[in-house]
Amino acid sequence: MLSGLVIVDKPRGWTSHDVVGKVRRLAGTRKVGHAGTLDPMATGVLVVGVNKATRLLSYIVGTEKTYTATIRLGQSTVTDDAEGEVLEERIAAAVTEDQIRAAAARLTGPIQQVPSSVSAIKVAGERSYARVRAGHDVALEARPVTIHAFDVHGVRRVRGGRLQDVDVTVRCSSGTYIRALARDMGAALGVGGHLTALRRTQVGPYGIAQAHTLEQLAEDFALLPLADAARSLLPVRELSEDEAVELSFGRRIPASRAGAHADTDTITAAFAPDGSLVALLKDAGALAKPELVFAARGDGA
Repeated sequence: MLSGLVIVDKPRGWTSHDVVGKVRRLAGTRKVGHAGTLDPMATGVLVVGVNKATRLLSYIVGTEKTYTATIRLGQSTVTDDAEGEVLEERIAAAVTEDQIRAAAARLTGPIQQVPSSVSAIKVAGERSYARVRAGHDVALEARPVTIHAFDVHGVRRVRGGRLQDVDVTVRCSSGTYIRALARDMGAALGVGGHLTALRRTQVGPYGIAQAHTLEQLAEDFALLPLADAARSLLPVRELSEDEAVELSFGRRIPASRAGAHADTDTITAAFAPDGSLVALLKDAGALAKPELVFAARGDGA
């Protein structure tokens, strides 16, 4: 059974669900999912899992991500991006590049971020964006995120100098809303802001250089095999033949580190001598317990 990751360069205008549907058709299977939604206006890296590799997706969702983006200063929109109605426009000509860089610096590091009101976060059992579109006021709570880097690469005047476009790169923790960063930068500078372009260039270990367009995938379905995907994502443990057999039955084996006495949250990818992925392990005291078994006994994997 075909199993692995497809690193897609998502086109503008496509939803992440659209991409999953396309990959299902190309792979000839229904068991396909993705690791982290991209808005329709965004492009770039969308990690898609096929068959058994869908079980790796939860370990990819929480990884760091990197984006390139353009922030327009001087306009606020209802969606915090270019797809929403303009709520307010102010002249941003007086804002200096030094002020812009200082605003980016203040938004770097551990911060409390209020997600965009048109996000997919659920409020009273309903998606926030659905409540907004139905005319309800939505106030989301701030949540902790970490902005590891917020680099300004260029600033240029647009609309006759009334507005300014700021090109940035953001490296951040999972759960960060780049639209919210654009909104908050504009608010900090007193002129408002929104996102006009967004491209995701990295998700954990998977970068844009590995990504393929949907057109390329239709010609040559490039799949990162399950074992290779796990090796690039997680710490690796090479098993003996006996350990591989024990894990294939779902049994515990000695911990990854000799003399381990405490539980750890570290997940390890465990490989049989033939190079196949057997299981994902977590140490629990002196033993390692399988969190997921890929090559269950009699499975034929």
